[in-house]
Amino acid sequence: MIDLHCHILPGLDDGAPDLATSIEMARIASADGLTTIVATPHVREDFPYDLAEVEERTALLNAEIDRAGIQLEIVPGAELALTIAPELTDEQLRGICLGTGRFLLVESPYSYATELLERDLFDLQVRGFELVLAHPERSPSFMRDLDWLARIAQRGVLCSVTAASLAGRFGRPVKKIAIEMARRGLVHNVASDAHSAGNRRPVLTAGIAALEEHLGGDQPLGDWLVRDVPIAILAGDALGPAPTAIRGRARRGGLRGMFDKIRT
Repeated sequence: MIDLHCHILPGLDDGAPDLATSIEMARIASADGLTTIVATPHVREDFPYDLAEVEERTALLNAEIDRAGIQLEIVPGAELALTIAPELTDEQLRGICLGTGRFLLVESPYSYATELLERDLFDLQVRGFELVLAHPERSPSFMRDLDWLARIAQRGVLCSVTAASLAGRFGRPVKKIAIEMARRGLVHNVASDAHSAGNRRPVLTAGIAALEEHLGGDQPLGDWLVRDVPIAILAGDALGPAPTAIRGRARRGGLRGMFDKIRT
């Protein structure tokens, strides 16, 4: 399994505060079956640091993980706040893409957003980047209006849902929204959004199990969300077709139409 969203790098944001915590998070992730984690520290105004630190600390962490005998690879990335994106050059944005492609992980707003959100997303697409929305199921705007999220997805924006949301750890309303997103074909990836080795751990299996239970227990569904889609994103490739379990449940304006658009 591949985790596309994890705050495992030490000392950059509100994730792992030190190397010891990062190593413990790596152990937990490996025990859960993860083979690759994309380190995605926040890139936003309240966490100022040189973006070069992401690659440097990724290399350091990989060396320490290897020394500890943990079978896990860390790949550099970031979680980008839309408010700071206009201040960054295209070169800087390319440096924080997920893997070797042009996919940016974009933070969903935690407050109610306006139509300017779509403008900001479109501006990044015009600049040549593909977008993955982080934890939209926890954004008040999308929780209130999933049709709005569906329209954004129709424009080629992918949605990465947090495994803990599916497992109910953010409360019943968030879980309900996450499951409904899946029923509407609006879940394209499941990631941990882990911040620690405690309450917010880098594990995916519980979330995948909860989702498969609600959607009929189709094993290819989990494989697609945490293996096939991340592999394509990290390589910058077009995404393959979703499993029948998702396509069969997608409503108008959901995943099926979005994938037709991505492939054309």
